[in-house]
Amino acid sequence: MIRIVMILSLTVGLSVMSMAVLAQGSIANSADGIHPLLIGSTVPDVTVDDINGKSVKLSELVKQNPTVLIFYRGGWCPYCNRQMSDLQKIEPTLLKEGYRIVAISADQPEMLRQSIDKHGLTYDLYSDSDAKASQAFGIAFHVADKTVSEYKTYGIDLDQTSGNNRHILPVPAVFLCDTDGMIRFEYVNPNYKVRLDGQVLLAAAKAYRE
Repeated sequence: MIRIVMILSLTVGLSVMSMAVLAQGSIANSADGIHPLLIGSTVPDVTVDDINGKSVKLSELVKQNPTVLIFYRGGWCPYCNRQMSDLQKIEPTLLKEGYRIVAISADQPEMLRQSIDKHGLTYDLYSDSDAKASQAFGIAFHVADKTVSEYKTYGIDLDQTSGNNRHILPVPAVFLCDTDGMIRFEYVNPNYKVRLDGQVLLAAAKAYRE
């Protein structure tokens, strides 16, 4: 079985154990400072909200099928939008392989519908506007005040999209999880402009199923 493992992290000198501990509930000061959960870890028992604002346990969602779990910044991000469209193209193949796609962002629930309509998405979007899920996965970070102000010049208001003024975003990430909630593959990249190619994701998904 081919195992494809892509974990990009700029943290040096931490043991595997300390990284796992830091991942739980931490919020980094920058995207480069995150400590993602490791392959072999279990999906945390945290809640996210669906498009109607109903809370659901993430651990329960992944029990239904092997899951392609996506964390993205929000519907305001052009790189995220490109990734979402790419996922839509490969969803039929993922479904044939037995997977489902669960995509989570910092957008509040009412913003999710806009992304679904804009891209004609048929997979599920969930809100993590309180950042509990991204914190639990060790990929949450504080957006610098300078960046928040810069975003506003482009018409991006993080307060409005998230429904709060905490200015916490997830580093874009992809996790493949089995029905026991175990993480089998992950791709985490602090450079938000670089996303996992859909064909590479398909290869990883097929390799795990084989």
